[in-house]
Amino acid sequence: MIRGLNARHARAWGSACTLLLLAACGGGGGGGGASFPLVGTPPASSGSGGSAGSSNAPPPVNQGKSGPKALVVEIDGLTHSALRDAMAQNKVPALQSLRVAPAWTGGANGTPSEQRTTDGPGWATLMTGTWAQRHGVRWDTADQRIDVKLAPSVFALARQNNKAAGYRTASVTSSLLYPLLLANEAGTVDSAIDCAGADACVTDRTSQLIDAGYDLLVAQYGAPAAAAGNGLKSDAYQRSIADTAAGIGQLLARVAQRSANDPKEDWLVILTTGHGLDAFDSATGVQDNGNKTVFIASNKTLAALPGVGASAPADATLLALAAATDIAPTVLRHLGALPAATDYRFAGQALQASTSLRSLAAKTGADKRSIELSWTLAGNTSAAVQVLRDGKVVATLPAGSTAYTDPIVAASDGLYAFQYTVVAGEASVALAAQISYVAPEAPVTLAPTLANGLVNYYPLDALPGVDTKNASTLAPWASDANGGSLVDDGYSAPYKAKALRVDSTVKNASGMAGYRLVQNNDVTTNAAVTAFTIGFWVRTDATCSQGVSNGGTVIGNKNYTTGGNAGLAIGLFGSCEIRFNVGTGSARADSNGYSLSAGQWAYVAVVVDKAALTMRGYVMDPVRGVQTNSTAITTALVDKLGGLGNGLGLNEDGTGLYYQRESSSPRGAMDFNDFAIWNRALTSAELNSIFKSGQPLSSLP
Repeated sequence: MIRGLNARHARAWGSACTLLLLAACGGGGGGGGASFPLVGTPPASSGSGGSAGSSNAPPPVNQGKSGPKALVVEIDGLTHSALRDAMAQNKVPALQSLRVAPAWTGGANGTPSEQRTTDGPGWATLMTGTWAQRHGVRWDTADQRIDVKLAPSVFALARQNNKAAGYRTASVTSSLLYPLLLANEAGTVDSAIDCAGADACVTDRTSQLIDAGYDLLVAQYGAPAAAAGNGLKSDAYQRSIADTAAGIGQLLARVAQRSANDPKEDWLVILTTGHGLDAFDSATGVQDNGNKTVFIASNKTLAALPGVGASAPADATLLALAAATDIAPTVLRHLGALPAATDYRFAGQALQASTSLRSLAAKTGADKRSIELSWTLAGNTSAAVQVLRDGKVVATLPAGSTAYTDPIVAASDGLYAFQYTVVAGEASVALAAQISYVAPEAPVTLAPTLANGLVNYYPLDALPGVDTKNASTLAPWASDANGGSLVDDGYSAPYKAKALRVDSTVKNASGMAGYRLVQNNDVTTNAAVTAFTIGFWVRTDATCSQGVSNGGTVIGNKNYTTGGNAGLAIGLFGSCEIRFNVGTGSARADSNGYSLSAGQWAYVAVVVDKAALTMRGYVMDPVRGVQTNSTAITTALVDKLGGLGNGLGLNEDGTGLYYQRESSSPRGAMDFNDFAIWNRALTSAELNSIFKSGQPLSSLP
């Protein structure tokens, strides 16, 4: 992450400045390709704070033209809670009149919209109103560029829809990173000014651009981020907030003066930050609430901005609030440049709307031939709801509707992607969705060979769970911590039944939780078994919440505090990643990088060939398709496959105490269905037949 520029960064910026033809490089110097009248001479920058500012008085008559104008200010490192505290203590008097609400960023965990909660992706979202699946920025490195074909910036869209002579846009940034992100979008920013880490320069140059009559300005401050390493309660961090607020106060005063000079000049001012910070005051990029929580502050009342003046939720209800993707369409609506529904690509809505359209989500239907859309509505819900796919209306629904199932027709199996837009009254929100499609013309049935070598099988449609092979037992790790319950399974009729939900928040006094499967004849240790397969359907919660921090144990017969411990485990980690692991106690082998879709049924299997010394993982997901890879293992690893010999934990490891030891890993619920163990290596075709057919093994002859 780039947090203020040191001397090495400043030297590197010299060549980048030439490349980008910026209007000014360094701490407030002039020159460059754009021409605009500068008011007076900018004072020397005074470091990272914004309090020095410009002492030049604004002109008595406005330059530029009347009409709507917008100023967006992004403040790296300023958290929502720190801003609320500063306002409550009247430490930022210049910002007291703003309406401040918590919001979120980072996309939805375990979905294609997910992105890192760090500088580059956060700035790209601010500029485009989209998540990384469209804007393409996934890291904080200098090679990252916004995909301007899929996600044009607010600058491009504002200019496209405001073709009047003299319409001007500008960005003034403290960080080296942000101008680079728009390097592939030429001619949309009239003045791109680099302040080389000096926030006072940001105040000076933005003030001058306001006075010069620019119509859309984006300013970025970095001092709070640079000071956050000292701790959010430190004098340095508190001083950075006060200094930055004073600098922004000067911008607000310039805006107020222009409005006083010309009542027809209508300004929208929005303050925000690119991402939050974790409990250690760092930006780690993960999907926990601290990193995901941002804020939106405005000089105007915005009807669809919930939570003004409230604290941020500490749980998943944060995602029911406004998102960072709402800022771009809000700015464009104010400027009269919001695209029509047929061209709408923003993952957020304009916050001026009287209707609030939130939580738009997509999942694959149980038939694997439909996409189920859902959303929430609040405010004015009197208008009919339209659903567009790839810019064309596919459904007009009654007012107040909050769901639609879109039947997909394709010629063959495969991955298909679509762009949906839902319109309800004044609100529009877009979503990119994908499906691993199974064509109806070639219906798939279970491979009959799946009955061969099936040694343990739990349909999991009733409690207590019973092995139809009568060769194992399944029960809670602790009788006084039974977190098992029945939920609807993921099968289509006529196979629809129930599934087992294992909730690790249900624990006993020692912290023991989860379920345990104990085989009468363990395939991992039986010398006569030269290969085995463990396969099951699994579903996370709606946000894959157990995948953060140190991750969760999906199944395991080992102490999974480290993957080097003896035994076998399948883990769930950040970004809804599945990892396959075996260890000896001193060595390990892993197969990582498989992805689940949050809240949807996927088939997961591990195939261990003891003789061929291979471990192959499978994750068959209704959105991401079939993911598989093979990893070499050793005879030493084969010898330790039995782990602790206590059985196989479900939503726990082989001790039943994983979440007790790893207290930073959230407890939660995982759903399991059709859990099976074979004493042979299943083929890809056999496993594919399970995934594509959606039929339980109990339907085999």
